[in-house]
Amino acid sequence: MDKQQKIEKLKPFFDFWDKLDEKDINYICDNCYETEYEPGETLHNGDCNCLGILFLESGILRVYIMSEEGKEVTLYREESGDICVLSASCVLSEITFDVHIESVTHTKALLIPANAFANLIESNIYFENFQNKIKAQRLSDIMWTMQQILFFSFDKRLAIFLYDELVKNGPIITYSHLEIAKYLGSAREVVSRMLKYFEKEGILSVSRKEIEILDKKKLFERTK
Repeated sequence: MDKQQKIEKLKPFFDFWDKLDEKDINYICDNCYETEYEPGETLHNGDCNCLGILFLESGILRVYIMSEEGKEVTLYREESGDICVLSASCVLSEITFDVHIESVTHTKALLIPANAFANLIESNIYFENFQNKIKAQRLSDIMWTMQQILFFSFDKRLAIFLYDELVKNGPIITYSHLEIAKYLGSAREVVSRMLKYFEKEGILSVSRKEIEILDKKKLFERTK
């Protein structure tokens, strides 16, 4: 991938690209690499070297925390067009907890390594503001997740998850019960029981490999 191709791919991620001088652009392009991850692959955790900032071209990443007992709580997901900044948590002084990131689907991204990203933050006010903006957005995502866990009943949380998937990907949901449990910080058995309850109410149909939303209106009412 040559310089011009990198510019064409990176430019949409930065609303201040036109304010960068040639030196900055050359530095970014010289320190930007294409990378790919397979489903289930771990990109970052407390034991891994700090990766850097990822600009997602396609695929889905899951950002989560894990208890000492191995219980997972998904904080949020990154999708095509998103910027994954917690994969560079070692250069973000405010991040003091271990975060895990895994690829949910086959994922393609552009990577700026942590040391290059740190240099950009230190030398360019636009990048400093940029990383502060992304951190604020992700904090909002995390707080929304914590609000659901602490104050919402499980049936409401499940309904919100299913409705979000319906809006994004249509009425057929292919996540397993275990995967949904990881997203919601619950147990697979709890997810299965609640899905059966929703099925009895005519909201959805559950088969071995998928969940089909049958009544969008009823599901939406469950999110309130």
